[in-house]
Amino acid sequence: MRENCLDRRRFLGQSLTALGAGGLTGSLAAAAAAPEQAAAKSDIPPRKFRLGMVTYMMGAKMDVPTLIKTLKEAQFEGVELRTGHRHGVEPTLSDVARREVKKQFEDSGIVLWGLGTTCEFHSPDPTALRKQIETCGQFCKLAKDVGARGVKVRPNALPKEVPVEKTLEQIGKSLAECGKMADDNGGEIWLEVHGGAAHPPHIRTVMDHCGHPKVGVCWNSNAGDVKEGSVKEYFLLLRKNLMSCHITDLFSEKYPWRELFTLMRQSNYDRFTLAEIKEAPDPVSALKKYREQWLALSS
Repeated sequence: MRENCLDRRRFLGQSLTALGAGGLTGSLAAAAAAPEQAAAKSDIPPRKFRLGMVTYMMGAKMDVPTLIKTLKEAQFEGVELRTGHRHGVEPTLSDVARREVKKQFEDSGIVLWGLGTTCEFHSPDPTALRKQIETCGQFCKLAKDVGARGVKVRPNALPKEVPVEKTLEQIGKSLAECGKMADDNGGEIWLEVHGGAAHPPHIRTVMDHCGHPKVGVCWNSNAGDVKEGSVKEYFLLLRKNLMSCHITDLFSEKYPWRELFTLMRQSNYDRFTLAEIKEAPDPVSALKKYREQWLALSS
């Protein structure tokens, strides 16, 4: 991006020389209009959301102390702990271990934002579905004990043998049950826009079937969010339920990151955007560069 800015400056300088007085007149007119453009830009509220990380790839091999140390050095503020990884924050933890995890995060100043589960509610098998709901309940209790705000779940699939609308309704009603368990434990449920049901209109249908105030959406920054280069339509479709957000490669121009962050600022989103990115040989350096890009795109 810096090279592009330098090339643009050189181009502008050469253009002014070539254009002479006529070019300068045009440039002065543009400069006169600049205050109005700046005023329009200033109408966008300042950023209220914060930067954290998901331990899906980066952080997956770190224990809790290492993870906290890494996040602090990189100036990240929060984390979603993915189930099945080395930090071992799972429903099998003893009461003592849960208190220890909670204390480590509280002492560090790093927010334990959420627990990333693989709980999913699309199965047509009632026994399998019940097991997933019960597992979600166990994570709700764990979240309370370790001080996490919420539990991330996913829709994941649309079984071919079942009408889509029926599956979406089943997921929504299951989420309502999970929402009650989360509420009983002082927390929330976040449905990741993920898998076979990731189409935002499907997620809208699920949320309408759910209707529980403690169940929301985790925006997942998928390619399918983008229509004609913009995420605005689908963002607005889900905004009223937005409770968490996963972000990926901010250096990629395939996703309209600046637009997403602007929409978040305009709608006063004040929670976390969580980096879900690949491992790196030097995690702290990689995360610092990521934070610089996040600041540039979200300001």
